Amino acid sequence: MSGFISIFLNVLGPVFLLLALGYYAAPKLGLEARTLSRVAYYIISPAFVLTILGSAKLEAQLTARMIGFITLTYLISMALAMLIAKLLKRPRSMIAAYAMIAVFGNVGNFGLPISQFAQGKEALIPGTVYFLANMVLGFVVCVAIAQLMKGGNPLQAAFKVVKTPSLLALPPALIINYFDITLPPLIARPAELLTPALIPIMLISLGAQLAAAGIPKPNLDMLLSSGIRLVSGAALAFALVELFGLPLLERNVGILQASMPAAVLVSIIALENDVMPEFVTASVLLSNLLSALSLGVVLAFM
Repeated sequence: MSGFISIFLNVLGPVFLLLALGYYAAPKLGLEARTLSRVAYYIISPAFVLTILGSAKLEAQLTARMIGFITLTYLISMALAMLIAKLLKRPRSMIAAYAMIAVFGNVGNFGLPISQFAQGKEALIPGTVYFLANMVLGFVVCVAIAQLMKGGNPLQAAFKVVKTPSLLALPPALIINYFDITLPPLIARPAELLTPALIPIMLISLGAQLAAAGIPKPNLDMLLSSGIRLVSGAALAFALVELFGLPLLERNVGILQASMPAAVLVSIIALENDVMPEFVTASVLLSNLLSALSLGVVLAFM
């Protein structure tokens, strides 16, 4: 028990404290969650990717195994969610909502800070690889599902992903890394100044979103969809990780990133495409709140 309390205070506690700060400060200070999230999404996250991956020591084969591990884990979690929703004879829209919640983890807002606090600053490099891999997978699958629900073309998802700021920063970051390019201070220093701001801004933004949406009142489907994301992600990660032969740091960070609650972006995609947005938003927020317990268990097992 003392170990679990230590994990919560030292690893999860700082994350949820910033979340609470955003929750209470946003309405009092008139902070808009959308503005905060857009600053993190469009300005800070590309600088973060450029700084972290531009200077990281990346091995192509190891990176490919990491991407394969996180992708397989989330896809199986999504398949399980869809199976359970079908067995419960839920309507097509609810099955789609279950799938979207399961396939897109909060690997940015929660995954990066929790990985850093649990494994040290060096965890930001594999954490960022997992972050980008799941962002691509989650965004493509969620938008494709939404397009299918509307009778549209799921290939449009691929074009929307190209516009993601973090992914736009990935090719130059890899070029800088591969050729060992030293950026001029005029470019490097602003990116370095912005990089540490990503995690606190994302957490405060999530708290502000929770304050705006209100604490969700759970029902059976909300509990099930949130539970599938949290429980199946962690269980599958522990079961599959040895197949990919990952070193200890990449293994532990990968398990954490696979165990994350649902991403806030899922609720945005659901809202923009009218896929049960109220249910999806409430489930996303509920999964983030419940993750205080589930992530503590995962960290204890690690």
